[in-house]
Amino acid sequence: MPHVERRFAASLALTLLTVLACEPAESLPPTSVKPSDGPETAWVEIAGELFELELAIDSRDKQRGLSGRRTIAPDGGMLFVNPRPTPSAMVMRDCPVPIDVAFLDATGRVVAIHEMKIEPPRGRDEDPLAYERRLPVYDSGAPAAFAVETAGGRLRALGLAVGDPLVFDADALTKRARKTLP
Repeated sequence: MPHVERRFAASLALTLLTVLACEPAESLPPTSVKPSDGPETAWVEIAGELFELELAIDSRDKQRGLSGRRTIAPDGGMLFVNPRPTPSAMVMRDCPVPIDVAFLDATGRVVAIHEMKIEPPRGRDEDPLAYERRLPVYDSGAPAAFAVETAGGRLRALGLAVGDPLVFDADALTKRARKTLP
């Protein structure tokens, strides 16, 4: 099923289930999808808009993040899942496009938001450690169970603020992250 059709189908299903069940969207079952042609994703509602976010649950995916992406769909990005709330931070390692990040507590409420700017790439003669040290660090400021990265400017355009809730199955994703611990 093409990407747009999947998004429409998931959005329609979410709306119908919410209306038919007379329950809030956050009580719906996990909405995780593993397409054959890409990474596993989860549906997350941010300020009333539905996003299909790639999941970063293991340390390898978290380290890579959205590095190297030349574009990020307006309703795309990444959802980082920690096994338990912990102080967290992001850097713009090898990212040629601006990225917004929102750190979330265990219930999915925003604890910090940053607009991360493009950093000059690592120079040919630049030591890897020197490159890492010069990158600005965007931290959660409080223990975070999740982080959401979107295209630069999207979170501001949506009016997202500290304290706002995002809607997704936080419990199911946290349980999955705990299973990945060594």
